[in-house]
Amino acid sequence: MEIRVENGSITEVESDALIVNLFEGVTVPGGATGAVDKALGGMISQLMADGEITGKANSVALLHTHGKIKPKRVLVVGLGKSDEFDYIAIAKASGTAARFLRDKGAKTITSIVHGAGIGGLEPADAARVTVEGAIIGLYKGDLYKTSDDDKNSVDRFTIVESDSAKMEDVTAGAEEGRILAEATNAARTMANEPSNIMTPTTLADHARIVSEEYELGLEILGREEMESLQMGGLLSVANGSAEPPRLIVLSYDAETNDRPTLAIVGKGITFDSGGISIKPSDGMADMKYDMSGAAAVLGAMRAIGELKPNINVLGVIPATENMPSGSAYKPGDVIKMYNGKTVEIVTTDAEGRMILADAMTFALQKSADYVVDIATLTGACVVALGTNITGIMGNDEWLLDALTDAALLAGEQVWELPLPPEYMDIIKSDIADIKNCGPRNGGALTAGLFLQEFAEDKPWVHMDIAGTCDLDKSESHRAKGATGVAVRTLAILALQLGE
Repeated sequence: MEIRVENGSITEVESDALIVNLFEGVTVPGGATGAVDKALGGMISQLMADGEITGKANSVALLHTHGKIKPKRVLVVGLGKSDEFDYIAIAKASGTAARFLRDKGAKTITSIVHGAGIGGLEPADAARVTVEGAIIGLYKGDLYKTSDDDKNSVDRFTIVESDSAKMEDVTAGAEEGRILAEATNAARTMANEPSNIMTPTTLADHARIVSEEYELGLEILGREEMESLQMGGLLSVANGSAEPPRLIVLSYDAETNDRPTLAIVGKGITFDSGGISIKPSDGMADMKYDMSGAAAVLGAMRAIGELKPNINVLGVIPATENMPSGSAYKPGDVIKMYNGKTVEIVTTDAEGRMILADAMTFALQKSADYVVDIATLTGACVVALGTNITGIMGNDEWLLDALTDAALLAGEQVWELPLPPEYMDIIKSDIADIKNCGPRNGGALTAGLFLQEFAEDKPWVHMDIAGTCDLDKSESHRAKGATGVAVRTLAILALQLGE
């Protein structure tokens, strides 16, 4: 889909449909919506008086213009309550409107910048999120459908800005939104792939394509290289699978010399059966999403290659399947990790932290100054925070605050969970340095404490996306399946740290 920004009157730019908005509780439309209402002879005001247009979040009302203005139709989308308005509300409104209009056959859509007027947001940020919402909203995850039942697609999405003084900011914001949204959708496609196609080898092939297209450095380690480095955590998980493991390393170098390095480490379990500690069959098909952390890192590195932050970035992805077999690692085993620590295996279904730990050590040996790991790690985090909020934990409040700020700009919700030192007693082992799992209670926290053991003394944040990585049904503003969560947060974090 082509993204455009034009300077002019929203009533004078031709399109199949124009998107305007309204806050809940407003009785007289103002700004751009008011201008359209006037041009249509008060049609919007009349429908508001009749109760057909309410402004409630993500509500839509479609009007035909009958040639009174250049757009053939006008869609009024609700922004919700003004005191609850934020970037998430913009993205939802834009995505809801774009999806609705696509399903009505619109090929060309024009839109105002949601939030830059009465919403009070900076024009660049409002334009960025307006474009992000539309592109992410129009994504379809039906990768392997062979029927042609649904041919609807949008060819062009145009932001129309009437104030020429804002054009530079709006144009820059829209371009950044395009980059971040397309990277998010690329991550969604990778995570939506079935596991018979998205193997560790295929994931490495995707990384190679990203490296070539966005001029990133690339290193791919196979089993022999891992064995020579003694990566016991990653190798132990991989031992049960016929698919060979990969450690994928993408690198971006800032144009300015002597900049610090941010490492983003993504869990790449391309299918998680639970191993010997096998999972119940119900829901196991969704374990293809267990590489959503890896997909987020690949998406973020793609965006970083285009956005060019002033910081070095290392994207590290340990990739393998977790399968039961005669060669699989077992409960009761003791594994020596890449950094020399020993781990007693309590359950083979706590495999994500095993591969992440070795990948974090690898990143630190590559002189990473900051480490952020992202993983579909624990069901306990889903119990704690549900499916809309990502849990974050870390050893450095400054980095936690920076990531929280980035998530706010990205329109993604995060919540900090504690890492109580006394909980370390729960995962102490009688035979090794540490156990790979504690009891069910506090499971998200003990998983974080396990990973903290491999962060050494570097600032580190862990993102648990087990609840936020996918949707089990479509919403008004986005499709069922992988969400591409954290791609935008990680890319924006790199931009902010670079500043």
